[in-house]
Amino acid sequence: MPPVPPEPSVGAPLASLATSPPPGDELGAAADAYAAAPLLNCLLREAAEPTDEPGVHRLLASGRLLRVRGARRPREPALRTAGVWRPLTHTELVKLVTEELRRLTGRTNSELPGEMLDSRAAVAALLTARAAATPPEDLYQRSEQSLLTGHPHHPAPKARGGGPAAAWLPYAPEAYTRFPLVLLGVREDAVAEEGDTRALDALGTAPPGYRLLPAHPWQLGLVGPELAAAFADGRLVRLGRTDGEVWPTAAVRTLYAPGPDLFLKFSLDVRITNDIRRLWRHDLRRLSRTDTAVTAAFAALPGPAAWLGDRGYRTADFAFEELAVLVREGLRGHLLPGATPLLAAALVEGFEGSPLDRPADPAHWWEAYLRQVVPPVLEAFDRHGVVLEAHLQNALLAVDGAGTPVQALFRDAEGVKLLAEVGRPAGWERLVYCLVVNHLGEVAESLGERFPGFDPWPPVRRALRRHAVAETEALLDAPALPGKTNLLLRWTGADGAAARYAPVPNPLRVR
Repeated sequence: MPPVPPEPSVGAPLASLATSPPPGDELGAAADAYAAAPLLNCLLREAAEPTDEPGVHRLLASGRLLRVRGARRPREPALRTAGVWRPLTHTELVKLVTEELRRLTGRTNSELPGEMLDSRAAVAALLTARAAATPPEDLYQRSEQSLLTGHPHHPAPKARGGGPAAAWLPYAPEAYTRFPLVLLGVREDAVAEEGDTRALDALGTAPPGYRLLPAHPWQLGLVGPELAAAFADGRLVRLGRTDGEVWPTAAVRTLYAPGPDLFLKFSLDVRITNDIRRLWRHDLRRLSRTDTAVTAAFAALPGPAAWLGDRGYRTADFAFEELAVLVREGLRGHLLPGATPLLAAALVEGFEGSPLDRPADPAHWWEAYLRQVVPPVLEAFDRHGVVLEAHLQNALLAVDGAGTPVQALFRDAEGVKLLAEVGRPAGWERLVYCLVVNHLGEVAESLGERFPGFDPWPPVRRALRRHAVAETEALLDAPALPGKTNLLLRWTGADGAAARYAPVPNPLRVR
């Protein structure tokens, strides 16, 4: 059994394991380590309890003992068997998780074990691809394309639908890809659209009687056979490809076109984390109402925080979800002069050029970070009834030349909730999970690892009190916070947009 590579030293980004991955068994061990960490996080949160022995957890269903090294990114799993600790490969860990969930829930799942294995295989393919690729020069692109671990509490964050790597690697952000879009023409009487989609018309030229519709080449390959009749009768025509290239963001199906400064979000008939990533009709139909509410909220907020608006969508009425494309505002009209945007999730995972590699004073850097992120999220909630999905992949942090955070930018109206629709208690629970547990918790723990002796939580408490809402004191005194149960959600076949939570210890509470 190849050894799992040791965790990098404090201050070194986890992604450094991927800068020049070794061949053979060592690459496999690295892929095991990347894929095991989020799966272990899920297992320990949702189906285990800590024991008095450091690093040792008791599995709830079987009572077996599991030992891990590390906390934020668990590694080196070992199962207590016949009085000795037996190391587990990723495949063996998947088998263990499957057995535990069957006992815990009384249910079986024929899909999830395959997704876990697919996630690990995808990591191996990405490590191999990165060995022959050059990281992007643009720091923003590098941050968006840095995530080899991905969602830190998902059992299969890098699964790509189980297809061969050759089908998806050309479009994978983690492989530093760029590519042109496919251009289609949709006959005018078959166009379905809402909102401001004029930016799409600048991507090419449609023949008379047609409207331009860009398509993601991966998605077009997935649904192409279903469109044969539309191509045959002229409702759809092929117009070639865009002159300029786009590159995929961390969301995989959302692409950035740097020339026109435009984000485009596509349907993708592949399960990535919890959901098949289509632009669902019901989400598109509520897009205008949601984006209008968020845009109005940000217009009234003090400070430099910005919202990257989802301005409209265009599709074909005979393939409404399959060919839908959503138009999102770019960065230039929102970004402070001289500031560099970075994906918040990349700061946690690490990438070459990260400002977390060089802050002289972590306390100063963290205070600046909190000043940009916390106020707009709380004010949008309390004063405007808007619950931002402010998790790590939906937040950008812009930094100045010294690497100090000077602006937060938020995106993705699909994940936004309105208090008028969900109610304040449910909206607050979602805000706490997205902002505190998923976002601030990850950055805080990363800082704590990099800078031994630095306690990141007192500044978070001060920031929350400084911008207090009615629920603040109860939050600070609560024994536990809501942690999303992605493993159990996938195992039980819950709707991809569902959210159920397990209690996790509250680091904000003063004991």
